[in-house]
Amino acid sequence: MAEITLEKVVKKYGALGVVHGIDLTIAHQEFVVLVGPSGCGKSTTLRMIAGLEDITGGLVRIGGQVVNDLPPRKRNISMVFQNYALYPHMNVRDNLGFGLKIAGQSPAEITRRVAEAADILGLAPLLDRTPAELSGGQRQRVAMGRAIVRNPDAFLFDEPLSNLDAKLRGQMRAEIKKLHQKVKTTVVYVTHDQVEAMTLADRIVVMRDGQIEQVGTPMEVFNHPVSTFVATFIGSPPMNLLPGTIAGQTVRLADGTEVPVPDRLKDFVHDGMAVQLGIRPDDISPVGHGLSQDGPGAEVALTVDLAEPLGMESLIYTRLAGQEVQAKLYGPRIAAPGEVLTFRLALDRAHLFDAATGKSVRVR
Repeated sequence: MAEITLEKVVKKYGALGVVHGIDLTIAHQEFVVLVGPSGCGKSTTLRMIAGLEDITGGLVRIGGQVVNDLPPRKRNISMVFQNYALYPHMNVRDNLGFGLKIAGQSPAEITRRVAEAADILGLAPLLDRTPAELSGGQRQRVAMGRAIVRNPDAFLFDEPLSNLDAKLRGQMRAEIKKLHQKVKTTVVYVTHDQVEAMTLADRIVVMRDGQIEQVGTPMEVFNHPVSTFVATFIGSPPMNLLPGTIAGQTVRLADGTEVPVPDRLKDFVHDGMAVQLGIRPDDISPVGHGLSQDGPGAEVALTVDLAEPLGMESLIYTRLAGQEVQAKLYGPRIAAPGEVLTFRLALDRAHLFDAATGKSVRVR
């Protein structure tokens, strides 16, 4: 079993705390993505699992064994870095098999495992090429192949797609997902890209300032963010946040506009409470041009400031209650700057956050 457990894990550099006592259990064969902005501690956490960083406090277990004092080579994990870390003077075949050679595996076993990894990743035609003769995506596949041949208990990925262009990143996301389905190994993957997190993860771990902000499936984190930080970090474009005050059964926004408090949230607020109304761009759309316009809602007339056509949808920039918000218009219709449209707010999918703490009113 390749379950990975972190118990009250702390990392300090002198007096500077980087990771602050996090607890996390990653199940056998689970694909978990650590996501967050630069400096949040996600890569440091990954490197502590790998043994590349000493652990200041707490315990790390892999397969039930405490590995705090084990060197990386004894943890039976494989790590894939963003810079590929390939040997430039070796061809693909030798890059794939080098770690096995150092470990003392027989030539026959090395040949077998290299062929197996090359087959999984479509590298067989490239075995005689050097890294300089490969594209960025091919180099990343070689880096993954070098990890596969070791038959590790877990794969650790540290921002492996950061150096690729947008199209190649999309292709490699699919490659990594297919790889996990084939080899069925525990994966811990670090990225700052929330699209990678949403598309790859069984569960997402959102980190902030060295702590875990939220853990859940991609749709749990997207649909039920526990804080304004998660709400604006997960989702593209990010959730719109509008400051307001609870006035009876309504949220009174800064300009006096009142919208009903969503029914599911009425028991979590009180009159006079300062809140932020959170609503995603998909849930602000011109009447007749939204994803779904059933259920509770409010209609407001807004002026289009800017429209970005994106094919069968457009991203609309407008202002509501004195703040810029982003909305979505679906279909081939193109809105013109200055045009006034009636937008519908889908309140059944709206969120309320405590203005003082930034926490969802349901978890504060």
